[in-house]
Amino acid sequence: MPVKTKTGKRKKWSAKVTKESDALDLEKDVFKSGDPDKIAASLKHSAEESHRRKGTPFQSAMSMLNFYENRAGRNLSRRQRTPLEKAKNKLRKLFGRPEK
Repeated sequence: MPVKTKTGKRKKWSAKVTKESDALDLEKDVFKSGDPDKIAASLKHSAEESHRRKGTPFQSAMSMLNFYENRAGRNLSRRQRTPLEKAKNKLRKLFGRPEK
């Protein structure tokens, strides 16, 4: 749900969460690359280097990927969603977790 700022402009709360929460410091446009390997590697790097995360690096990376996918919701085409789904398995593999 959009929130009004002091200037009266509407801003989405999800943008604020991405920038200001105890999430990760992400590479710009990482989710738009379309390359599951690049997305997973970038998330892993960000999770391991971040001092803002609360959980384990794996939890933080997977949470950010799910957060992006859920916030984009129905605005994602199948072509955009497929690399994100593949990135989940790549991320599991990079962290030595079993693939689903």
